[in-house]
Amino acid sequence: MILSMTGYGKAETNAKNKKFTVEIKSLNSKQIDMNVRVPGSYRDKELNIRKLLSTALSRGKIDCSLFVEYTGTEKIANINAEVVKKYYRDLQNIADELDNSDELMSTVMRMPEVMKVEKEEIDPQEWKTIESLIQQAASALTQFRENEGQSLAKDFKIRIENIHSLLLSIEKKEQQRITNIKERFVEKLSELKSNFDESRLEQELIYYLEKLDITEEIVRLFNHLNYFLETMNSDISEGKKLGFICQEIGREVNTIGSKSNNAKMQQQVVQMKDELEKIKEQILNVL
Repeated sequence: MILSMTGYGKAETNAKNKKFTVEIKSLNSKQIDMNVRVPGSYRDKELNIRKLLSTALSRGKIDCSLFVEYTGTEKIANINAEVVKKYYRDLQNIADELDNSDELMSTVMRMPEVMKVEKEEIDPQEWKTIESLIQQAASALTQFRENEGQSLAKDFKIRIENIHSLLLSIEKKEQQRITNIKERFVEKLSELKSNFDESRLEQELIYYLEKLDITEEIVRLFNHLNYFLETMNSDISEGKKLGFICQEIGREVNTIGSKSNNAKMQQQVVQMKDELEKIKEQILNVL
């Protein structure tokens, strides 16, 4: 299974003259990096929200917002009567001296601390509603990640198959390449028109050809490609593990390129590197 770290989820409901909305966004990140925004009266629940998100989403740059909109006639702020009276008396005295009392009350109502907002206690049932919304939004985000992951998986499979086809082509050329190297080596020696120890020549030739042989690298690369597909199709998304496999694939491809000493094979190596780089770019976004 492939899950993208990019996602979006939203859930909303109405309860007790309030509309609750939860939005969660996620981007790629090596670890879990969380930002939670809630109204001031719900600040003491921030830690609970973080725990819920950590359990549900595991990794990524998570941005969660809780919005609360009052839909009923319930008062959320009261007039601080004593403060209003004090302001009014003081301003009335000044206005009398200046002989100007126009719009005195509107001026008072704009003064600091005229409105008194009382801290709300969060009802247990209300918190259960918010918890449920967070879980719904997280589930929606996970579904988004799955959909994105399916697209990534299709792309990965195509590119791994392309590397596999190029490797098969290189494998077919390998035996003929070794034969050609051996023939050229003997031909150059014969042009020297000098005596040489054939037994020693055979030993040196075997040593030289072993240095250029890429059979082991081809076998290992086939194994890495198969392992990548197996990991990609496992029950959980393992982005970090896929990244490590890509490093091993790259190591074998580089070795084949340096040892092949063949223009056509090196061109195919370049093509394999191009496919691998495109995989690496997307692996960073896999959970």
